[in-house]
Parts: sequence; structure tokens; C-alpha cells
Amino acid sequence: MKSLPRVVLRKRLGRAIRGGHPWVYRDALAASPRIAEGSVVLVAGAEGRPLARGFWDATSPIAVRILSVDGELGELEVEREIDRRIAEALARRLGAIDRRETDAFRWIHGEADALPGVHVDVYGAALSIRYDGGGARAFYRELPAQLRAAAQKAGLRVDAILERRPRGRSGDTDGERTLPLYGSSPEGEVEIRENGLRFGADLRRGQKGGLFLDQRENRALVRTLARDRRVLNLFGYTGGFSIYAAAGGARATTTVDVAAPAIAAARRNFERNGLPIADARLSAEDAFAFLTRAAAAGERFELVISDPPSFAPSRRALETGLRAYQRLHRLCAAVTAPGGILCAASCSSHIRKEAFLATVRDGAREAGRRAQIREIRGAAFDHPVVPQFPEGDYLKFAVINL
Repeated sequence: MKSLPRVVLRKRLGRAIRGGHPWVYRDALAASPRIAEGSVVLVAGAEGRPLARGFWDATSPIAVRILSVDGELGELEVEREIDRRIAEALARRLGAIDRRETDAFRWIHGEADALPGVHVDVYGAALSIRYDGGGARAFYRELPAQLRAAAQKAGLRVDAILERRPRGRSGDTDGERTLPLYGSSPEGEVEIRENGLRFGADLRRGQKGGLFLDQRENRALVRTLARDRRVLNLFGYTGGFSIYAAAGGARATTTVDVAAPAIAAARRNFERNGLPIADARLSAEDAFAFLTRAAAAGERFELVISDPPSFAPSRRALETGLRAYQRLHRLCAAVTAPGGILCAASCSSHIRKEAFLATVRDGAREAGRRAQIREIRGAAFDHPVVPQFPEGDYLKFAVINL
């Protein structure tokens, strides 16, 4: 059996690793040896005792992403284990959805599916891959072929596989480029189905592949809340929440997003679902500016959905992010009609649930309103959370009576 490169911990992390935490930070290592990107390494405690195996990332703050605490395995066994995990992740998704109604979902959710550092989304017959750094890209070098093989066995059609890769180091979606890995890269929007509704997804240029799949079940909830209500959808992107609200019998919808192309895509989504565009107000402007003007004009909505981009993309931005959320929630409360509902979301993993809810409470109080939390939800079923990896519990979706 081929011996693996060894990295040694200088911090006492044995309990966390044995408990299933999937990351080893570089500053936890006694040294950072020269090891090829994506190599499987053996992680040992300071006393030299083997703890786990994982793959190496030469540049990320996360030096090792843990694959197993079972000890040292040869290269062939690792490949077979990855194949098994890929197939099991797909089986879990296909067992939970009606593919006649929904053909867009997350197949692999990284660490939660024991496949750390990679995310794979399904959009009809196309797959979109994101790797968390060069180590993951090198380790999963056979992933496109593995995905195709697993899909074929499960009866899932795959015509194209794309990789979304950040330009430079910003990591911003706007700075992404798309690399075709298999088949031809789809031009324009791919039409997908979600709970029987139709959406266009721009897999090459759209944010998160063109549709935020993690909000699927929260969009379905909004559909049940919208009947006969005036609905405001902030940071609405291509109108997902608005489409569900209109399909649920909303009296009127207003969709606000700063990006004019997103608003144009929202209009197309209304049209492809045969929903009355006359009752759909589509506004390409800054959400804070819209709210400020609407509050001053006395405009009120019975259902408000706020789903902004992350206001705290790093720990350093935590305090600034919390202030931004509180300001946003103050403005949202100001335009929510008495007896209305505010659905407030945050995708900031660095902001914990309690701190987020405090911004809702304090923002509402500043607007002279009292917030009553009806329900707190997270991401859709295909974005699972495992207890040993709380960092993966990023999405908060609070349903609030005002």
C-alpha cells in the first residue's frame, strides 16, 4: 500500500476531527509542507497518532478537507468511496423530489454530503460545478466522468457539465467565468421546472447558476401566504418569490432588484408562467432607496420578502453587516401593513441565528413596530446541515408577524 504524505497538528483537534468536523486550518498545523494540490494526506496528532485522511490545499486557509477518520487507505479505495458518496447523494435527492414537477436541485452539497469542497447543481440536463479552491479541483479531477456515470445509472439525463470559477481571488459571482467540462455550454437561459412553475436559468452568467435553489421550499411557503395580499419582493433577482406569490393568488407583486438584466429576466419568468404582468411591478433600483421612498410615501404591503446578498462575507465585516441588516429590517417594517408578514432572510454564515433575529427585533422596534416570530426556517432539503459542521448552517429565513 502506498504511504500517504503526513501532516502533523500543533493544536489539540483530535476530538473535533473524530467527531466529524471536516476542516483543518493551516494555522493548526505544526508545519505546512510542500505537497501537491489535491493529494490525499494523513493527518496525525502532535504525538504522531494517525487521526484522519483528507486532501491537501496548498493555498487556502483550510489546508486539509477531511474525507475519513478511518485511517489510511490506498488510492483505489478512495476513488471507490467517492463514487459511492456521489451515488448516495443523488439517490437522496431523487428519492425526495417529483422530477415531473422539479428538475433543478443541488446534487452535492459539499461537506454535508461527505464530499468536502465541491458543490454540484442540476438544472434540467445540465450540471453546474463549483470547487472550493485549487485543492478540491485537483482532488476531484475525475468528477465530470463520475457524475455522468452516476447519472446514467440513476436515469438522469446529462447533456452538459459546466464549472463556475471565480476570476482572481474576489470570489464574487459577478467575477465568475464558466468553463465547459462536457458537452456544449448552453447559450442564454435554460428553462427549468420548480414545483410545477417554470424559470429561466442563465448557467453561464447568472448568480448561483441563475436560480437560488436553497430557497425553493421558502418560495413554496410564500405561495401559501400570498393570497389576496400586496407583495413586495426585495433583492428579487429574477423574481422567484414574486412568481410563487402571483401563482398563490397575490393581489399584486412588486419586485425590486438593482440589476436591470435580473428584472428583465423576472418579466420573462412571469410570461413563461402565463401570469398577469399587469399586476407585476418590476423595478430596477436599489432596495434601500426604494424602501426609503416607499416609507415616506406611506406605501404599505401585506407581505414583504427580503432576501439580500450577504452583508457579512467575512468575520471582519460582521459588525458592519449587522448594522446593515438592522437598517434593512427597520425599513421593511416601516412598509409592512399592520397585521402583515415580513419574511426576512440572511445567507451570511458568519451571522448566527440569534444575532440575525436581534436585527429583526431591533429594526422593527425602531420603526415603532413589534415583531412576533411565527417560524424560522433554513435552506431546502437538498442543502442539508450536519451537526458536526455548524459552519454549513448559513441560511436563515424568519417569518414575522408585524
